[in-house]
Amino acid sequence: MVSRGLKRLYTFLIFLFLYAPIIVLIVFSFNNSKSRGVWAGFTFKWYIELFKDAEILKALYYTLLVAVLSALISTVLGTFAAIGIYNMPGLSKKITLNLNYLPVLNPDIVTAVSLMALFRFFKMEFGLATMLLSHIVFCTPYVILSVLPKLKQMNKHLAEAAMDLGATPFYALRKVIIPEIMPGIITGCLMAFTLSIDDFVISFFNTGNNVSNLSIEIFSMSRRGINPVINALSTLMFVSLIILLLIINKRTEKNEIERGV
Repeated sequence: MVSRGLKRLYTFLIFLFLYAPIIVLIVFSFNNSKSRGVWAGFTFKWYIELFKDAEILKALYYTLLVAVLSALISTVLGTFAAIGIYNMPGLSKKITLNLNYLPVLNPDIVTAVSLMALFRFFKMEFGLATMLLSHIVFCTPYVILSVLPKLKQMNKHLAEAAMDLGATPFYALRKVIIPEIMPGIITGCLMAFTLSIDDFVISFFNTGNNVSNLSIEIFSMSRRGINPVINALSTLMFVSLIILLLIINKRTEKNEIERGV
């Protein structure tokens, strides 16, 4: 009993240490004062001011635009790449998988600077296009890693059986393979969307003067001084990401139940 109590206390303290700053941020996003140390009453004032701020709304537009486009494009690229990797012979498959792990294991700053150097080499104008391309490069490996497990779980003879019965390879892909791996595709798409919204480093190094997402906007606002609008914006971003993560976890649990059945 003592050991179980200590484990629970230890777990509680760990989570308290991790989430206490976020809880404070959320609480003070409803504070009627600009001070973070004095509670002056409950208010939605900062949330109202947030949606009156043209710069933040513009950053929100670019954030969602880049996140949606990069998630969709990286999902398509990642799905077909995963199918190709799955059908590779042994050594080629291992080499390609290890190459796919590199962007995931690489520090974000290395990926960001590498992409910036590449865009400068091709004399591309920095802006929406470079930010979108960098997010696609960043998100695609995660989609591949989400789709590959579903391919491994799939009966590899299903597509062969469909083609034996007269289906073309494209028809077998569209009607047999894609439906079988759809949970992995959706999970990869949601993960890409979440990573794109959350990213700062890659966006910061690969954007132009007229394009800014929420992460860059929050960084700029924090440098000008503490503004309670940042608390409100950060709270909304945190809640949105939590909702997406809950959706991902729910789908994962559903997939595990289906495998168990």
